[in-house]
Amino acid sequence: MNKQYILALDQGTTGSRAFLFDARGSAVASDYEEFPQYFPKPGWVEHDADGIWASCVAVIKGVLAKSRVSPQEIAAIGITNQRETTVLWDRKTGKPVHRAIVWQCRRTADICQALKAKGLEKLFREKTGLVIDAYFSGTKIRWLLDHVPGLRRRAAKGEIRFGTIDSWLIWRLTGGASHATDLTNASRTLIFNIRSKKWDAQLLKILKIPAAILPRVQNSGSVFGHTKNIKGTGRGLSLPSGIPITAVLGDQQAALYGQGCYEAGTVKNTYGTGCFIVLNTGKKLIFSRKGLLSTLASDDKGKPVYALEGSVFIAGAVVQWLRDQLGVIKTSAQTEAMARGLKDTHGVYFVPAFVGLGAPYWDSEVRGVICGLTRGASVKHIVRAALESMAYQTKDVFDLMQKESGRKIRALNVDGGACKNDFLMQFQADILGCRITRPQMIDSTAQGAAYLAGVTIGWWNGQKDLAKLRQAERTFVPEMSAARRAELYTGWQEAVDKARAGHKSQSHKVTR
Repeated sequence: MNKQYILALDQGTTGSRAFLFDARGSAVASDYEEFPQYFPKPGWVEHDADGIWASCVAVIKGVLAKSRVSPQEIAAIGITNQRETTVLWDRKTGKPVHRAIVWQCRRTADICQALKAKGLEKLFREKTGLVIDAYFSGTKIRWLLDHVPGLRRRAAKGEIRFGTIDSWLIWRLTGGASHATDLTNASRTLIFNIRSKKWDAQLLKILKIPAAILPRVQNSGSVFGHTKNIKGTGRGLSLPSGIPITAVLGDQQAALYGQGCYEAGTVKNTYGTGCFIVLNTGKKLIFSRKGLLSTLASDDKGKPVYALEGSVFIAGAVVQWLRDQLGVIKTSAQTEAMARGLKDTHGVYFVPAFVGLGAPYWDSEVRGVICGLTRGASVKHIVRAALESMAYQTKDVFDLMQKESGRKIRALNVDGGACKNDFLMQFQADILGCRITRPQMIDSTAQGAAYLAGVTIGWWNGQKDLAKLRQAERTFVPEMSAARRAELYTGWQEAVDKARAGHKSQSHKVTR
């Protein structure tokens, strides 16, 4: 049977998606399923790794049913995934030894503080391009080895496997035949040297992580393994043996690829649970002095290039909070009309530091604030301030990227669910003073994984062919005056200062 489709698995923080792409680069069908989030303690976030696999099985089955495509018609599989989330499992049984520790989880903050107290921040930064933070996988592995009884002994004996979610899915898809990851995911673990592109023995020793548990690392565009007669999953899915997995990318690097940012100087922002701004710096490794991360991305052929990344922890999640915790909206789509009905926020600023602030602050202890409230402020003003907070946090990172890369960025490519909000995109163009381009396919992560999978099997020949597949849906141009832009952004910076000062004053209170 003719192999006509690429299956893209997009495994995210709150749910899993599957897409089928045809040889014209078009998504012909997709399916989505959410899975539970676990919060065992304040600041702790966990996932059931088996539940993640079950959700992937469900969406693969769903997308095949919707499209009426036979599994035998799948030419290749591309995987993109939530990064940093950490799974340890038994090598023989394939069973996780603990729930996965999610990238958002703050339980290892004390481990990070101890490493910093030993003066190790510079060492980790120079080797990994990352800051020492609970965000990354390394300290999560350390926590699991320290807290699951008998696990460290089993890991040292080679009985345990570690993986970020991509490795977990590769393991399951190949029936345990392949334990692998790609360069982009490895570069987010805090134990991978982005200069040598190898696991770093010195960092492994510091974190007391045995090398025996680690996956092999490959270029993002390469063969990671082949499916192995996937049956008996309980959901009725059956994939034939032998389908190659030919692309693996962490979600933000997949979005960078899907947005066509293959060359140095190109940049994208994904508006998902958080905001992730990534600038391709090509063969040049740039180290930030102000909290941006240096990481690995992919060129058009799936080979490594360097990038600068700024991570905003809470973006679209602030709209979910308005819906689920405050109950002031029923759907995220309502926010656009509410914001448009106002002249401005009436002086209200919302700093959504629910789990601290990411780049450029990297302040894990500060918490969210809504400031500037007066009798004239309403729920609508708070909703608009929540939307604007995404644009302000993006500007924090965007301005720093320009400064530290030495490049004037004139256009920003956007994707992710919140980019569908026209009010937000126009405000983003205004507050940045640059052009915003929104593609027709806003699921750029899945598109990136599919396109690279296609390049790897020879469907497309890199950038020249891929450029013909991508189409812009709308461009937003700045309409705000420079004076108004500066006035609004100054207000935002003052609000952030208040949030950070508020935490410091609380931490110094004496209980009587």
